[in-house]
Amino acid sequence: MRTLSVALMLCLLCCGTVTAAFTITEVCPDTWYKGEADEYLVITGTGRLTGVSISDGEGSARFPDGDRATGRTVIAQRAKAYRTVHGNYPDYEWYDSTPDVPDMIRTGTLKLANKGDEVILREDGQETSCITWPKDVVCREGQVHFYEDEVWDPRPLMIGQSRFSPISFSGVSGTAFTAPDASQEMIRKAINLADTELLINVYEFADPTIAMDVAAARNNGTSITILLEGGPVGGISTEEEGVVAYLRDNGAAVYTMETTDNAHARYRYDHAKYIIADRKVVLVTSENFKESGFPEKGKAGNRGWGVLITDPRVADYFADVFETDMAGGDIIPFPGTGDLPEKTTGDSYKPTFGTRSFDNARVTPVLAPDTASLIPALIETAERSVDIQQAYISNWTKGAPNPYLEATMDAARRGVSVRIILDSYWFNTEGKNDNDEMIAHINAVAAAENLPMEARLARIGSGYPDKVHNKGVIVDGDMVLISSVNWNENSPSFNREAGVIVESPEAGAYFSAVFSKDWEDARPLRDDMTAETDDTSLRQAIAAGVVLLLIIGYGIRRRLR
Repeated sequence: MRTLSVALMLCLLCCGTVTAAFTITEVCPDTWYKGEADEYLVITGTGRLTGVSISDGEGSARFPDGDRATGRTVIAQRAKAYRTVHGNYPDYEWYDSTPDVPDMIRTGTLKLANKGDEVILREDGQETSCITWPKDVVCREGQVHFYEDEVWDPRPLMIGQSRFSPISFSGVSGTAFTAPDASQEMIRKAINLADTELLINVYEFADPTIAMDVAAARNNGTSITILLEGGPVGGISTEEEGVVAYLRDNGAAVYTMETTDNAHARYRYDHAKYIIADRKVVLVTSENFKESGFPEKGKAGNRGWGVLITDPRVADYFADVFETDMAGGDIIPFPGTGDLPEKTTGDSYKPTFGTRSFDNARVTPVLAPDTASLIPALIETAERSVDIQQAYISNWTKGAPNPYLEATMDAARRGVSVRIILDSYWFNTEGKNDNDEMIAHINAVAAAENLPMEARLARIGSGYPDKVHNKGVIVDGDMVLISSVNWNENSPSFNREAGVIVESPEAGAYFSAVFSKDWEDARPLRDDMTAETDDTSLRQAIAAGVVLLLIIGYGIRRRLR
């Protein structure tokens, strides 16, 4: 009996000293930093680090004896380079670059190759974790590969990007609105609600009216901070240069996100569009701050959606996102100059929709790339209907299916009624693989599989919105996505985007009415044409005909001479 007790005690003592298991949960071998001295990996686990080592099959490094780890441990090639990129030191480095960070004990050359390599984690000589590329992951410059829910790279993650988790807020109040009908009055309301602070993040800011409203708030003592995309498609326009210089000269702190000498831009584009007033109110919209998105009432503009949320919890969430995006080496003060542009006089437009208040809603913020997967997940919950209005839908690179569109088609295959409206403006219909071809593809799938699904090109032009710039989804009539997320590969995967899913019968009814009006105005694509001829394209055709007649007439006159 005594022998058994001693044996049991020895067993318990031995088990208590067994090294806890560690796992490789992150690795970044292909960085933007010249020479890639900032390459790093992360191991996760708790316990003694004695006998724990990493190796790439050529060189290796082990932890100093006696050290312990709790949770997440960051190990970089050179701590000094890592700090330059990330703003803080790693826990360990395997090449000595600074006395402020403990060194691992290295043997041989340990540098992670970009095209193909591996990292092996060993504990007391036994392999416990391993990642190999290109087998487990495919390297991309600047990409951080991470392990989550037993999957490597559940989404693209680039160096410095945020990792916000999904969160929902209940009991939320707000006001739904649409552009061009009521957008200007709602953005003015959001600005005027600020007494102490306005935080603005928008892809493009070129509207002089909005700029003057923001400047007036600054003159009343409100602190203004604005974050813009530093390299939009086509560059910063002359109008935006003038607007932003005006705002800066009137006391606003204006910054741009772009690649600098010190840091690579964390996102391909900062494409979000939101305003936070006093951390109590947040306006989220699909529209840039341009006259096309926020026209004077009675003037034409884009079809877009927006929501003004009056809830400090939601506003605080977006303020946290804003401050996170502002904290990086890719943020610089706006350097440009220019004059405030004059207001343009747009075509007349008879507003159909006002605004709609709602209470007791459930609101879920959607961020790209962090939580963009919430969008197809929303569509997957559909039981009765899915209504989608997008500027455009395109396939992923190399012809890969669009997972957002695939989720939509799968909903139709479950018997859910699906309606899709895409923009019909010339730059979305004149190419070989754009909206008219996508409409034809969707309708062909619906016909071939006998699905309750139809797609249409929007009616635009005189008396209608100028174009569709929306990125919205309605599920079952009472769950609405208002966002800046386009349905291409880049937007949800590599841009900073922002939106909200609002679960509310009132908001759902409002946006459903807007969608249904646009749906009735849109006409099905005819078999004998690739795109519906709207008033704009008709005017273009007439103009082209006039030019042709003039040319013919000129040729006749030359012959008669």
